[in-house]
Amino acid sequence: MNDGTTLPGAGAGADPDLLYSEDEDALRAAVRSLLADRSDPATVLAGLESDVAYDTGLWHSLATEIGTAGLLVPEKLGGAGASAREAAVVLEETGRSVAPVPYLASAVIAVTALLGCDHGRAEVAAPLAALAEGRTVGVLAVPLPTAPGGLPEPASVRADANGALTGRVTSVADAAAAELLLVPAQGPDGPALYAVEASADGVRTDTVTPLDLTRPLGHLTFDGAPGRLLATGDRARATLDRALLTGAGLLASEQLGVAEWCLAETVRHTVERTQFGRPVGSFQALKHRMAALWLEVASARAAARNAADALATGSPDAPVAVAVAQAYCAPVAVRAAQECVQLHGGIGMTWEHPAHLFLKRAKSDELALGSPGRHRDALAGLVGIAAP
Repeated sequence: MNDGTTLPGAGAGADPDLLYSEDEDALRAAVRSLLADRSDPATVLAGLESDVAYDTGLWHSLATEIGTAGLLVPEKLGGAGASAREAAVVLEETGRSVAPVPYLASAVIAVTALLGCDHGRAEVAAPLAALAEGRTVGVLAVPLPTAPGGLPEPASVRADANGALTGRVTSVADAAAAELLLVPAQGPDGPALYAVEASADGVRTDTVTPLDLTRPLGHLTFDGAPGRLLATGDRARATLDRALLTGAGLLASEQLGVAEWCLAETVRHTVERTQFGRPVGSFQALKHRMAALWLEVASARAAARNAADALATGSPDAPVAVAVAQAYCAPVAVRAAQECVQLHGGIGMTWEHPAHLFLKRAKSDELALGSPGRHRDALAGLVGIAAP
């Protein structure tokens, strides 16, 4: 386990490890069992027809009872002391079930943001421990499409000398579920990061109807909201960029889970569905489509695992690995979901069949934390390939 002071393999130039360890397989089994029991398609669909932002009971079981909320937090700070590899496994499974839980927003992005701040300060240590234990849901208050290195300058929120925040942030993922908001702002001394209680006076959350109903969006408005300063200047910039980089890298694992479910469900359906006295999956044209999709999903698994391993080991190539993973995995997830809908025929277009949940999650994820085109541009800059 990593204690948070060093990163194993950092700068060592070690080859990436794309295989799953025994501990990761055990974690997967526990998470998959929980989600199969509590987040099956019928349950997810029923929940979408209510006004509940997310499944609080499922989140409690996933975050607290299994302990996934603290995977990225060192043991000395109240977490499990695991790494991005283990968090990636959880996201594969939440993607496979389109689970309506704020895992990516809270246990990955918000936790990583707090880890970049000074742990010795109570303003940082207390909320970090609360997030690690699953007692609090935290959200980084940036628009969902914000890519690593893509935060606007100056920020859309300003803070005065007393830490009172004023401004607006649109399209924040899981804002309605948040109890703690981590808000990038333009402070008196430049860029800064503040912690704000979502229930505080001067904070308003306006929910909007998103494409992906399993990941609700909200617009945040701050009108003199009291904020606690977490980081300023270069440290705030580096903290935010690392949080977004980690989020984008591990989002690829969620996209992998979406694609895997779509492929498996499509194969199952075409084996069982018959036409002209034979399974439709035996038709050569469909075999070709599913074989091509299998190759893409296998490649997406390699890209996602490489990004997770690079983040876990602190590899200097992590930005490259993340850009590759997002540029590749996002379109694969969309294509897998589209094939799932089309190859199910008429039933694939109905509300009752869960295929639309995966298509909407894939399309939403394609825009989240930077579009594939944005990551391809970033990759070109990172590896020194000039635009034509």
